[in-house]
Amino acid sequence: MKKLLLLFVLSLGLQHTLYAQKALKVWIVRHAEKDASDPQDKDPDLSPDGAKRAEALMKKLKGQKIDSIFVTDYKRTKLTGFPLADRIGISLKTYEPGAAKQLAASLKANAAGKKILIVGHSNTVLELIEAFGGKRPVAKLSDDDYDYIFELTIKGDKADVKTDHYGEESRSVAGADQKEMKM
Repeated sequence: MKKLLLLFVLSLGLQHTLYAQKALKVWIVRHAEKDASDPQDKDPDLSPDGAKRAEALMKKLKGQKIDSIFVTDYKRTKLTGFPLADRIGISLKTYEPGAAKQLAASLKANAAGKKILIVGHSNTVLELIEAFGGKRPVAKLSDDDYDYIFELTIKGDKADVKTDHYGEESRSVAGADQKEMKM
């Protein structure tokens, strides 16, 4: 009888541990609009529109109690994440753009219950979503897509992905809306 009771108590504890597992919340965005005045510049600052978008991102997420902001080692990603980091008093953390799987694995293993913002690039954002176990919510990000914000809720190996927009509509979204209206 004691063994049966012990087994029951242990199974309750295991169930509690499984149900108590906290979700990891991750928001993923592409960097804001970059200054394209010098096509030779491989690491440009944000354009004035990009600076406005970075402020819009800060306003969108300022109440979310973000724990960490990850950016690549490019000015455009740093400048996109900086207004929020400055507002909430945290430092930006740098990751390698080609290391989406490693970043996702590390965060999934070590950041349960945390809220994270990741600023990437048009060719890395969707890969990041997949690295966390989510499905691509859009087929592709074009060079003009700057206003997407993807919210992932990750629990174990499952990732729920929600798509939203922030700031002014980017050109391709505005163009797509106009095409839809004509049809």
